[in-house]
Amino acid sequence: MKSNTYVIIMAGGIGSRFWPYSRNHRPKQFLDVLGAGMSLLQMTYERFLMICPPENIFVVTNEHYSELVKEQLPGLKEEQILQEPERRNTAPCIAYASYKIQEKDPDANIIVAPSDHAVFKEASFVTSIKQALATANKGENLVTIGIKPNRPETGYGYIQYEKGVPGEVVKVKSFTEKPNEEKAKEFIKSGNYFWNAGIFIWNIKSIIRAFENYLPEIAGLFEEGRTSFNTTDEQAFINSNYGKCPNISIDYGIMEKAPNVYVVLSDFGWSDLGSWHALHEIKDKDEQQNVIEANALTYDSDNCMIKGPEDKLIIVQGLKNYLVAECDNVLLICEKDQVHRFSQYLKDVKELKGAEFL
Repeated sequence: MKSNTYVIIMAGGIGSRFWPYSRNHRPKQFLDVLGAGMSLLQMTYERFLMICPPENIFVVTNEHYSELVKEQLPGLKEEQILQEPERRNTAPCIAYASYKIQEKDPDANIIVAPSDHAVFKEASFVTSIKQALATANKGENLVTIGIKPNRPETGYGYIQYEKGVPGEVVKVKSFTEKPNEEKAKEFIKSGNYFWNAGIFIWNIKSIIRAFENYLPEIAGLFEEGRTSFNTTDEQAFINSNYGKCPNISIDYGIMEKAPNVYVVLSDFGWSDLGSWHALHEIKDKDEQQNVIEANALTYDSDNCMIKGPEDKLIIVQGLKNYLVAECDNVLLICEKDQVHRFSQYLKDVKELKGAEFL
């Protein structure tokens, strides 16, 4: 466990594809999605305690969720919870944390990770992270984690890499955002594509230089705030300037443009838990391939996901590949794999029924 290794956990999302279980006031990362007695954020935090000391873990979240972070991770100090006044995608939140950490430790090595992913082989995960850290310290390498795919998943991004096998670190050739099913099948067949886990590792000097080269507008904003980081003026600076950042992902802003990007080819039982469909994939199922987390009876139904309160009986008949989810004041019944439609559901609910259902 090295004292100059830091972790940035991104925990500001709203988990819209997990609605109505994930809600605006308590999104997915703060829920016990896996039934493990811990939220996804808590599990992520515990996982990184195997890699760095607790004082080196920072959580970037929306200002509305800062109290939830404090409640779930009481060991964090105030200065370890970075509050975004608005959502501007991953590049600004990573820049904020990186410039802050650089003021503390100009030799820092940084791991960036989402707060809401599942890892089932933690020893293999730690091995991959250590490989990535070693690679990041050679030159100015920017490193990401690739996951060996087991199906033509259309909900994940893909990394095309130069020749290599699981366990190796190889150069990245290209990134592809969520492909259609035909393209995903081509990727799997080709044998040189891994899933993009959205986990990044680099030395602080390397990522700051990358921001200066590829996202100079963001670099310039945070450079102006150097004297306020880690002081009582920090939040005021962020509140005044964060909204000036372009809304852009780190993948599109830097990783797809930089020539010095490498991937650790990994296989540690990973899922991004990005949707009900993804959760169904990893949960225990009955003989009809149904996942039932409810007081329910099923008839002539298979490959379904059913979630509801124990004090209400749910009876399902004749459904194939459906989601039935009753959470608080919403009952949702829809095709389980139609993830792309959730944005329309939420838009219509907000406009036609009211924000109390979101």
